[in-house]
Amino acid sequence: MNELTNQFNNQGASALTMAVASREMEEVKGQVFMAKQFPRDIFVAEKRIMDACKRPSLAKTATYSYPRGGQKVTGPSIRLAEVVALNWGNMSFGIKELEQKDGESTAMAYAWDLETNVRQEKVFTVPHQRKANGSLQKVTDPRDIYELVANNGARRLRSCIMGVIPGDIFEMAVLECDKTLVGENEIPLKDRLSNAFNAFKEQYKVTKAQIEQKIGYKSGEFTERDYLDLIQIFNSIKDGVAKVDDHFEKSTKKYAPSKLKEELAAKEDVKADVEEGAVNEPEPTNEG
Repeated sequence: MNELTNQFNNQGASALTMAVASREMEEVKGQVFMAKQFPRDIFVAEKRIMDACKRPSLAKTATYSYPRGGQKVTGPSIRLAEVVALNWGNMSFGIKELEQKDGESTAMAYAWDLETNVRQEKVFTVPHQRKANGSLQKVTDPRDIYELVANNGARRLRSCIMGVIPGDIFEMAVLECDKTLVGENEIPLKDRLSNAFNAFKEQYKVTKAQIEQKIGYKSGEFTERDYLDLIQIFNSIKDGVAKVDDHFEKSTKKYAPSKLKEELAAKEDVKADVEEGAVNEPEPTNEG
């Protein structure tokens, strides 16, 4: 009786799997058909992407930056990759959980140009554990597992999208986002920097002194370029591309005084020595 029950259950599961696969196949056929019927206009797609990059909210999260081998690595963020894919058109992309067993999930990130039939996919495994308080803790809540898979798949999804869409499209998008940030003069640079300092401190416990040490001079001398660098660093940490320790040293050092300050200090020392010598010089006497 148990064998018959198991066979019936297996047949039911197999039938359900076949039905789901058949439905997905029909959906794919429909997407490919529509892509062929309405091919993208590259010039219109580029214009849509450039228009999207003129939005300050996107420009602020468009790029990341982190150090590697003594050099600074920069590139489009996950958010920018998704926006470019949406406006490029005739694209299917996302993250799918393929299997879940033995305390881990097997998932796939993919990007598919339905018009040219160019596809990239990356299969990866995500253990159901998260680092907390210096130790690994098991994750059992379905919502936490979903977020864990999504976070681990985000960088792979960006890689897939960038492997399908031409690289020069992303280069133009990054330049347009930089122009948007530099030209955003409604809020003074001083206030924007203050907001950036607060964000670093509240979210990543990075102090203003650490930021000044990273840039190399006091915040009062920061420029628009420095502000862009801070945004890229913030995005790299937020996207998980880099860690706080990759950018900032835990112990800050005092800045070396400028040459002008050194010269003024030297003059003050000389002046003090002269005055001290004048005070200590013995008064002439009539003896002798």
